[in-house]
Amino acid sequence: MRITRISSVVCNAAMRNWVFVRVETDVPGLIGWGEATLEWKTRSIVGAIDDLAPLIIGRDPRDIEQCFQILTRHGFWRMGVIGMSAISGIEMALWDIFGKSLDQPVWRLLGGKVRDYVRTYTHLGMGDMGSVYETSGRSELSERGRAVVEAGYDAVKVVSIPYAHYVASNREIDKVADAMMGLRDAVGAEVDIMVDCHGRPASVALAKDFIRALEPCRPLFVEEPLPPEDIDGLAHLTATQNVHIAAGERLVGRRDFVEALKKRAFHIAQPDICHAGGLSETKKIAAMCESHGIGVAPHNPLGPIAGVAALHFGISTPNLIIQEEMSGAVPWYGTVVEWPIERLPGRWNLPEKPGLGIEVNEAEIAKHPFEQEILHATNAVLPDGTIVDW
Repeated sequence: MRITRISSVVCNAAMRNWVFVRVETDVPGLIGWGEATLEWKTRSIVGAIDDLAPLIIGRDPRDIEQCFQILTRHGFWRMGVIGMSAISGIEMALWDIFGKSLDQPVWRLLGGKVRDYVRTYTHLGMGDMGSVYETSGRSELSERGRAVVEAGYDAVKVVSIPYAHYVASNREIDKVADAMMGLRDAVGAEVDIMVDCHGRPASVALAKDFIRALEPCRPLFVEEPLPPEDIDGLAHLTATQNVHIAAGERLVGRRDFVEALKKRAFHIAQPDICHAGGLSETKKIAAMCESHGIGVAPHNPLGPIAGVAALHFGISTPNLIIQEEMSGAVPWYGTVVEWPIERLPGRWNLPEKPGLGIEVNEAEIAKHPFEQEILHATNAVLPDGTIVDW
């Protein structure tokens, strides 16, 4: 069996262009699908896939580790997030081919199941981008939080920290505290709340201010309370604060996790399969985390193929805590890719179909061609014009 062609298919989903990777083989009808979505980098990702493809054309797609080594070593330059996202999508498709060739689901090839289903959480609006990133204030947060619970979820994540710099006013911090207690009152004590700071606080001191404001609502975890490069600051927060700290979505490949794990920079790791290097690399990251007593809650606000890959990863990974999902990002999420399971609110059950188990509807994808994504990050500007982290 040999790889004969690698190509990409772009599907616009408003804030993101989903980049699907198609790997063809010389076995009639045997193709694999992966996903390499990276917001606001669509053209770069497509170009990277085209640049990388010649390295493994003619190779056996079942030699996944060998292909990964070629893709990461034979280009000479070490890969950043664009290159690794492209590789992740290709690698994912190779697993799909491998599973189909053996008539087995991918999770079984990753070591078999360690659980019967994966617990999932969603965002406000069930992943609608406007709701996710533009909800603030006690009443609005509470209303949308109740809607998530009424839809059947028992865990919800919010992006409730305002755009910040090195300090924030007492008014801003008190507003966050009030809104989050309103959300807690609205959803009840049994629903898990996660808070994504999006790396907006630029200092440890401000991160502490916001964490203290969040603590009374008893979050399951507080995510990225500092920019990802501040490993020492994250380690300090993890050692001193009374909430679980989660981070790692912007770490690329297992080597990026080495220093963070040595310094115990977080309680919960959040690798993204679409950026970290694919399924094998993310399994290695999870194993490293497990050896340090750290659970994983993988990052995944992306498209449907990324979601299915996360399902197979979660079924086969012992230290999984919970899985992020974004199946409400667009109303037609379920029409471009047919999943191997019915997506239940808060729960993804065991898939049994071979490979990833998906059917890709390219005719439906063609109805949503590439468009410039909504550049939501351009909103991250303080009143005086200072540019801050989105």
